[in-house]
Amino acid sequence: MMRSAESKIVARERLRELFAEHRRRGQKLVLANGCFDTLHVGHIRYLEGARREGDILAVAVNSDSSVCALKGAGRPILPETARAALVGALRAVDYVLVFSEPTVEALLEDLRPDVHAKGTDYTTETVPERATSARLGIRVAIVGDPKGHSTREFLNSVRKAPHA
Repeated sequence: MMRSAESKIVARERLRELFAEHRRRGQKLVLANGCFDTLHVGHIRYLEGARREGDILAVAVNSDSSVCALKGAGRPILPETARAALVGALRAVDYVLVFSEPTVEALLEDLRPDVHAKGTDYTTETVPERATSARLGIRVAIVGDPKGHSTREFLNSVRKAPHA
C-alpha cells in the first residue's frame, strides 16, 4: 500500500518511537538530511543512495529559519511544509522530519540510526557531525552522484533567463 507524502511527515518523538519499533525488527536505520529547497535530480540520487544503505530511510528537512541561516536572505524558496511533502512523496523515503538546528547532531543523539547518509559534497572528513557519529557508533556513508547539481545554480539560471 502506498502512503501519502503527508503521512510520512512525523514529529521527532514519533520518529524515535518508530525507529525503536524498526530496530526491534532488526531493520537497519538510515538518517539523511538537507534543505531540499527546490527538489532536483541530485537530491533524488542522494536519497536513493541513502536508502540503499539500509531498510528504513528517515530524512530530516531543515526548517525555514535554519535554511535562511544556512543559505542567506531570500531562501528558502519553498516553505518547510512544501519541502517536507516533496521529500515525503519520494518512494525511497519512509519518514520525514522538520528540524531547526544547524546540524543533525541532536537528531543523531535522539534517534541513533545505524547509518548517517550525506551527499557527495562532503567527504567522511568534512561531515559536520562526524565526531558525534563516531562517538555513537553510527556509520557515515557518502552517497549520491558527484556534486553537479545545485539549487543555488538552478536559481541563478532561472533569474538570468530572458523573460518574454
